[in-house]
Amino acid sequence: MFDPTSFPEPTLISVNGVKLEVFDAGAHNAGRPVVLCHGWPEHAFSWRHQVPALFAAGYHVIVPNQRGYGNSSRPTEVTDYDIAHLTGDLVALLDHYGYDDATFVGHDWGANVVWGLAQLHPHRVNKVINLSLPYMERGPVPPIEFLEAVFGGDLYLVHFNRQPGVADAVLEANTSRFLRNLYRKNEQPAEPAPGMAMINLALAETPRGEAVLSDDELAVLVSAFESSGFTGGLNWYRNLDRNWHLLADVDPIVRQPALMIYGDRDTVAKSENLTDFVPRADVVSLDCGHWIQEEKPEETNEAILTWLEQQES
Repeated sequence: MFDPTSFPEPTLISVNGVKLEVFDAGAHNAGRPVVLCHGWPEHAFSWRHQVPALFAAGYHVIVPNQRGYGNSSRPTEVTDYDIAHLTGDLVALLDHYGYDDATFVGHDWGANVVWGLAQLHPHRVNKVINLSLPYMERGPVPPIEFLEAVFGGDLYLVHFNRQPGVADAVLEANTSRFLRNLYRKNEQPAEPAPGMAMINLALAETPRGEAVLSDDELAVLVSAFESSGFTGGLNWYRNLDRNWHLLADVDPIVRQPALMIYGDRDTVAKSENLTDFVPRADVVSLDCGHWIQEEKPEETNEAILTWLEQQES
């Protein structure tokens, strides 16, 4: 039996040619699976506030560290982190548990994977709940090419692709400081400094704003990334153009019921045409920044559980 006062113990599960470190709770609630998908640079632990709430509501909660993270496999080939592999892991995880489909919840990069999963494997997804990152319309040119032309080579998305290994080394040399400086809220607006934002964060002596994580929570993340490094997660970014090609002939419409949760202070822009591509989307906005489920755990839980209840009624 899962103790709701602590995070579940992990199991290593072989799926899709890799091993995933999976935390699950509520197996006795079989038939009501909810899969929680973290972003970058996150960890299954980022869902610690949602697991007990979903468990108590009668769901089988499945929380993988996706490939490249925690104690999950970290393949060496960049192409092993494309959207086909990432969504394939989740489909294989459903197969492992014997489920035809599930509700998938994603934050940040995890949301991007869930949007892709709903397109590539629509019959395996019964509902979508995504935080921070809305559905992104497929543009006329590969995204890195577009972003580089508009924002230049210092944009972190471009930098990760054009200078592989550079950011990885800086973040790994400054893991604790980088994560401490990144997980902040209520930062005052400031002019962006020259250079690459993530490297600047890793080297900054003083954090801005207020801490999102307690010292103990931050220590969990620091320990995980000191062990895994950052390259696996950064390789997700290095497949943005490849993913653009892989999704070229896929139906762009996400037809499942969907809940989009925004943080009003998030630097990720809200979608102006979400329902053009996700026609059954409902939207909730919370007064917080990017780390939605950690900044506003109770409000996030309420939004998720209320919406799920509405879908089942």
